[in-house]
Amino acid sequence: MASPPPPLPVPSMAASLLNSSNFKGVLLAVVSSAFIGSSFIIKKKGLKKAGASGPRASVGGYGYLLEPLWWMGMITMIVGEIANFVAYVFAPATLVTPLGALSIIVSAVLAHFLLNEKLQKMGMLGCLLCIVGSVVIVLHASDESSLTSVEEIWELAIQPAFLLYTASAIAVSLVLILYCAPRYGQTNILVYIGICSIIGSLTVMSIKAVGIAIELTLEGTNQFKYFQAWVFLMVSVTCIMTQLNYLNMALDTFNTAVVSPIYYALFTSFTILASVIMFKDWSGLSASSIVSELCGFITVLSGTAILHSTREPDPPFITDLYTPLSPKVSWHIQGNGEIWKQKDEDGPDFVAILRQDYFK
Repeated sequence: MASPPPPLPVPSMAASLLNSSNFKGVLLAVVSSAFIGSSFIIKKKGLKKAGASGPRASVGGYGYLLEPLWWMGMITMIVGEIANFVAYVFAPATLVTPLGALSIIVSAVLAHFLLNEKLQKMGMLGCLLCIVGSVVIVLHASDESSLTSVEEIWELAIQPAFLLYTASAIAVSLVLILYCAPRYGQTNILVYIGICSIIGSLTVMSIKAVGIAIELTLEGTNQFKYFQAWVFLMVSVTCIMTQLNYLNMALDTFNTAVVSPIYYALFTSFTILASVIMFKDWSGLSASSIVSELCGFITVLSGTAILHSTREPDPPFITDLYTPLSPKVSWHIQGNGEIWKQKDEDGPDFVAILRQDYFK
C-alpha cells in the first residue's frame, strides 16, 4: 500500500516576504518611511529659516511658502506618501502599515544630528510604546470588504453613526482652532497636533473614496460622472490644506522628536476609529481581537503621555530688542578685579569697566 503524499508546507512569513510582490511592497513602505521622516526635518529647517526673516508659521505667518527648503520638504513628503500608497498595491496592510512607524525613528535620529533636539530616555520609552500600541491596533484590524462604486461609499458616509462622528470631529476641530489655538497653541503640543489628527482621519476617508474612484475609472467604469466623487475630492483638498497648515505650526513651535510620534499615534488612532465607524471593521472581529485593539489604543495613549511629560522646551525665539535675555550667563573677573564681564551664551557680550573701589 502506497504511503500518502506528504502534506504541502505552509508558507511562512519569511517566505511571504521573499515573494516578489510582498518584497516590492515592503521596500516601498521602508522608502516611504525614510522620505516622510526626513521631510519633517527638512520642513522644520525651512520654517526656521523663514521665521528668521518674517512672521513665524506658529503666529500665522506664511513666509515659508517662499522658502525653497520648505518646498523641498513638501516634495519629499509627497514622494513618501505616493510610495506608501503604491505599497498597498503590492503588499497587504498588515505588512505595510506598521512600517510607517519607521518614519518616527528616522525623524528622531535626524533631529538629533541636524537640529540638536535631544530625546531623553523616558521619551524613547514613550516613542516605543506609541509604536508598539499602533502596531497592535493594525495587526488586529479586520480585512476590509471590497467596494465597487463611489455610490456604495457614499451610502457608508451618510449612515447616522459616521455622520455623528463627522459632526463631532468638525465641532472639536472648530473649538481647537477658534478657542484653544490662540490661547494654548504655543504651550500645549496637543492643540495643533489634535487638529491635524482629527482632520486627518476625515482626509483618509475621503482620499480612500477618491482612490477607489480613480481605480474603477482606470478599469473602464467612469466614477467621476457621479457628483459624490467630486464631493469627496473637495473634502480631501480642504482637509489636506487644513492639516498641513496646523502641522507646520506644530513643527515650528515644538520639538520635532516629540511632534512626530505624537502625531503618528493620534493620527493612527483617529483614522482607525473613523474607519471602524464608516466601514464597520469590527463587525467580523472576535471579542479577543477587539480587546487587543483597545489595549493597543491604551498603549498609544500611555506613550503619548510619557512623551508629552518628558518634552524639553524649545528656547524662546527672540523677536525684538526688548525680549528678556536668557538667564544662562557666565561671569569672568580678570586681573585685579577691574574688569567685570557678563556673557550670554547665545547673545552679545556686555562689558562694564568697574573701579576696584566697588569691590571694597
